[in-house]
Amino acid sequence: MKITYTGKNIEVSDALREMAEKKLAKLDRYFPSDTEVQVTMSVEKNRHIIEVTIAYAGGIIRGEEECGDMYAGIDNVVARLEKQIRHHRTKLEKALRYEDEPDEYDYDDEDDDEPHIVRVKRFSMKPMSVEEAALQMELLGHSFFVFTNDETEEMNVIYKRKDGNYGLIEAE
Repeated sequence: MKITYTGKNIEVSDALREMAEKKLAKLDRYFPSDTEVQVTMSVEKNRHIIEVTIAYAGGIIRGEEECGDMYAGIDNVVARLEKQIRHHRTKLEKALRYEDEPDEYDYDDEDDDEPHIVRVKRFSMKPMSVEEAALQMELLGHSFFVFTNDETEEMNVIYKRKDGNYGLIEAE
């Protein structure tokens, strides 16, 4: 895997890199060697936050942990990712046949008090079934997912309802 590190309010030391690489090596067997992994480590007050995003052909897996210690956060986020992968393993293996490369840009503008766009995400949308979209939503840990329905070729939104079921929004 190709790992890229980013630090926010923290300098990513060699020891942190080595620890992260050692722990993420457990996930090598699930992905091709050219899989890109983005590791973001940040510190806000006493909170240490680690976010790992794995972009593979067909989707994205994302895990985030917040701890009092960055090393414990690395352990926790890798365990969470491994659990997601094992839970959806057969579906992931089928999905690895497709290509999907997300681009993500962050903007920070703290000069005014008005609400404003702080993040723009761009990604290619391959047509997928409702079931695949639900899987992607779960893997990302999001409460909704926008996708192109492979049956209707229309843009749809699937979302998690409070009762644990899913809702589907279809444009007319």
